[in-house]
Amino acid sequence: MGIAASELCRHVIRPTLIYLGRHHPAAESFLLAVAASQSALGAELDTQRGHGLYSISDALHHKVWDEYLAKDPDLASLVRGLASQHAFLSGPDLELTVNLRYATAIAWLMVEASHLSLPAEDDLLGMARIWRRIFQPHGRLQDFTTAWQTSVRPLFQAEPAIL
Repeated sequence: MGIAASELCRHVIRPTLIYLGRHHPAAESFLLAVAASQSALGAELDTQRGHGLYSISDALHHKVWDEYLAKDPDLASLVRGLASQHAFLSGPDLELTVNLRYATAIAWLMVEASHLSLPAEDDLLGMARIWRRIFQPHGRLQDFTTAWQTSVRPLFQAEPAIL
């Protein structure tokens, strides 16, 4: 069993994006669908593909730090502020599994580092293409769209203020 989508959005994704100064409804919708498609909203936190809600591999995690955050010390400091004080130093990749806000920040920065523009929150196929390009190069677009339809769309119908 994973995390309730509304709780994940309200308590993890939205506050993290606000903290980073990157809040936008399309970003919330996208990250929620990525978490749904990558880990079934946290039901599978460690797989061969990667760690945490977004199944981020060690290599992609390091790439974000080495090629993106290293060029922006202020942003790097913000992200480092989300990480556990001691655990990050001994096992930074483990933070992706145990620290939801840190994992969310890294997932969003993977999107930023790609320099791809996130489509409108209702452009499901556009979001699926970005997901496949960044998170799941061999993934099927249908997997993302199904995850969005089952996890994200109900939030729009049940509680419009959630997203």
